[in-house]
Amino acid sequence: MNTTQLECFLAVSNFLNFSRAAEQLRITQPAVSHQINTLEDELGVKLFHRTSKSVRLTQAGQMFIQFAGDMLRLADLSKTRLKEYQRSLPLRLGIGCRNMSELRLLRPALSRLRQEFPQLLPVLRLIPFDSLENLLEEGNIQVMLTTLENAPKKAVYQELVRCPVVCICSEGHPLAGHAQLTLSQLKEAGRIAACMPPAYPRGLFAIQNQIVSGRGTDQLLFCDNPEVMSTLVGAGFAFAVSMDLPYDRVPGLRYIPLPEFEPISYGAAYLPGEKAPALRRLLKLLAEVVPEGWA
Repeated sequence: MNTTQLECFLAVSNFLNFSRAAEQLRITQPAVSHQINTLEDELGVKLFHRTSKSVRLTQAGQMFIQFAGDMLRLADLSKTRLKEYQRSLPLRLGIGCRNMSELRLLRPALSRLRQEFPQLLPVLRLIPFDSLENLLEEGNIQVMLTTLENAPKKAVYQELVRCPVVCICSEGHPLAGHAQLTLSQLKEAGRIAACMPPAYPRGLFAIQNQIVSGRGTDQLLFCDNPEVMSTLVGAGFAFAVSMDLPYDRVPGLRYIPLPEFEPISYGAAYLPGEKAPALRRLLKLLAEVVPEGWA
C-alpha cells in the first residue's frame, strides 16, 4: 500500500467519478483505475461498485475512508517531522590537518565562520600521515590544508598564500643577527633540526636535504614533527629550515628569509563538485584572514 493509492481512493470517493479524480490529481484516468485496482487486490475487497454510468462506495469502501485519511495524515506528519529534524541537526564540516601549525591557522577563520553558521560543528582531524588523503577521498573530511605539491591529484587546490622559506633559530644562535641567509651560510651553521615527509612538504624537504648533505650524525637532530623541531630550536640545540606560515611564529625565535628559494604555495584541497555552503565560506574566510597572520 502506498500514498498514491490512498490519494486516488480518497479522490474517487470524493467525486465518485474517475475522470474528475484524475483531473484533480493531474494524472490520467487509466492511472487512477490502476491504483484503485491494485489497492483492492491488496485489501482483498471491492471498494467501489462501478458501472458504465455510476460509481459508488461499497460498505468496505465507506469503512476504509477513515483509515485512508488517517494514513495519509500520518505520512504527511512523518515527512514534516523528518524535515524539521534535518533542519535541527548540527552542520558538520570535516577538516584535515597535519600539524598544530595548521590548526592555529584555522582558528581565526573558524571563529568568523561560527558567527555566520551557528549550527556548524567542525570536525578537526589531526593526522600527520598520507592517510589524510584517504579521508578526503572517502568523504570523511571535506577539505584539507596542504601545499600545492602535496595536494591529492583528484582534488581541487585553492591557493591561500605563498609562504617564504626561512631559517628558524633562537635569539642566542650565531645566525640570529643576519637579516637574510644563503644556502652556503646554512651549510656551515652547525647542527640542524630536520623533519621527514609527510610532516614536511617535498619541496621544503629537498631544500633541507641540500643543507643536511655531508653533515655528520652529531650535526643532525631528526624530528617527528614541526612541534618537536621548534621546541629543540627554541632551546638552542639547532637551527631549522621551514615555511613562514601565518599565525605560526613562536615568540623568542628568529625567522630569517632565504631569498634564493621560491616561496611555497600553501592552500586547501577539496574534491571536485563539493558545494557545501559552509565549506565555500570557509575557503573565502581563509583567503581573507590567512595573510593577516603576518601582520
